[in-house]
Amino acid sequence: MKKTGAYLVTYALEQIGVQYTFGIPGVHVTELYDELNKSKQIQPILVTHEGWGAFMADAISRTTDTIGTLVIVPAAGMTHALSGIGEAYLDGIPLLIISGGIRRDLDKSFQLHFLDQEKVLDGIVKKYYLIQKHEEIIPTIFEAYKIAKSGKPGPVFVEVPVNIQLFEGPVSELPKWNNDYLKYNLPQESYKKIDNAVSLIESTQNIGIFAGWGAIGATKELIEFAERLQAPVCTTLQGLSVFPYDHPLHTGMGFGPYSVPAAEEAFKNIELLVAIGTTFAEIPTGSFGMKVPQKLIHIDIDPNVFNKNYPATVAIEGDSKEVLKLLNQKLKIKREPNISLHNKIKQKKEFYIREWIEHDSKDKVNPGMFFTTLRSLLDRNAFVVVDDGNHTFLTEELMPIYEPKTFLSPTDFNCMGYCIPATIGVKLTHPDRQVVGIVGDGAFLMSGLELLTASTLNLGVIVFVFHDGELSQISQGQEIPYNRKTCTILGEIHPEGIAKATGAYYIAMNHNKEIEDKIKDAIEVSRKGQPVIVDVKIDYSKRTRFTQGVVKINLARFPLGEKFRFIGRALVRRITG
Repeated sequence: MKKTGAYLVTYALEQIGVQYTFGIPGVHVTELYDELNKSKQIQPILVTHEGWGAFMADAISRTTDTIGTLVIVPAAGMTHALSGIGEAYLDGIPLLIISGGIRRDLDKSFQLHFLDQEKVLDGIVKKYYLIQKHEEIIPTIFEAYKIAKSGKPGPVFVEVPVNIQLFEGPVSELPKWNNDYLKYNLPQESYKKIDNAVSLIESTQNIGIFAGWGAIGATKELIEFAERLQAPVCTTLQGLSVFPYDHPLHTGMGFGPYSVPAAEEAFKNIELLVAIGTTFAEIPTGSFGMKVPQKLIHIDIDPNVFNKNYPATVAIEGDSKEVLKLLNQKLKIKREPNISLHNKIKQKKEFYIREWIEHDSKDKVNPGMFFTTLRSLLDRNAFVVVDDGNHTFLTEELMPIYEPKTFLSPTDFNCMGYCIPATIGVKLTHPDRQVVGIVGDGAFLMSGLELLTASTLNLGVIVFVFHDGELSQISQGQEIPYNRKTCTILGEIHPEGIAKATGAYYIAMNHNKEIEDKIKDAIEVSRKGQPVIVDVKIDYSKRTRFTQGVVKINLARFPLGEKFRFIGRALVRRITG
């Protein structure tokens, strides 16, 4: 039989369960977009920028069992999408990128959009494919899907030349996708290591658990494991939703001088740490300020993460869910509830929230009051999406998250502009659930116009813009050691103008007395399918524990002479102005 490449791509995407594609049509993908438009399963979504389309696709991969998919033009479309591709690559999120390509049947140089995409993408995708003939399309997309979802997940790029899309070519069959291709088998050597871990756990009294995004599908098993050991649980930033906030053993992100008091208290005497689905990256370890005990059990599906930042006593390669199941089966101990520990954690949490609420925010919005009220007005399973900035760590420290996959954050690539597109991606696939974004005004300026896409699609997302006129996470980082701010003060911003330009509803929240009513108004408007911008005049005068801790941790690493130089310079500037 003969089929066009565009037909074959669309068929393959339907087979692997794709429901939405994101991109901007151009001459190298017009045939493919025409074919996608015929699909009864797939809806192609027009975005304002391919980078933001990549974030929408990323959010779909994080919150559903399907894979976020881009359909983009080569060269400019690919380079625009790189920020989202990079975020997915470092955060371990599966992504499928279908790109057009120049005509390979013409012996002509300097064709429009010609770029050696494989060279540009080296080091930022798991695999790159260039389609040479029609027969390759379906098996290649199936293989790309398998690679994207297997091991440590990540983005895979498939370039389909425009001549192959446009013209018919021979194919012997139209194979069907089989989910058995994604079945995971635990490596044989991991069984013995699980036995070693059991022996180590059973011979240790004070145990703590550190869980990352790699454990996102194992919440049930993780709860059983923690309760069996009566071990406090902290998470990474990306993995904040892995363990429910209202569980008596939940403490917060990380542990140590950069963490909230509950985590610092609960982990201060641990003898053994069990780390699950985490790379021990810079942010969740507080710039590597986490004091990991000598005994460490590290579980991860990617063996390349072992013994990088902290040496493991036992390193177990495997899917977190499978390994935890076996650990729970093999462990003989089942400790009684540690009421003393539960009470300590609860008291420290309440103390910390109260400390924020009692902070004098003067005529601005108090973060403690804001998050306490927001949480009380949202459904338990509401999605909360953040960006990169000071608001990220306020949300992490003050906003309880209860269910898996309901907190999204750009983490290791740490790219600004993530929040608004990601809220759109989540709402597309979860139309009946609440989706809110928390974004700083600097990040809002990057992707705020993408709210046009939300308006066009009648998606009632709510975006709370923390408006202070600065790139506050960095300006605070400058203020402490430098006693001055350089290149972090934004121009005067009027979010209501962006609301008008994109069809979003605008609400101003200027002080504490307005918090509850304005959040209720936003929820009511969002129910009608209109996106909402809530302009929050936030008070950033109180530092998060994360910011304070990381500054101290990094300063402590400076050579003694350099430490005195930095401190001295800051003091002189403070005195002289």
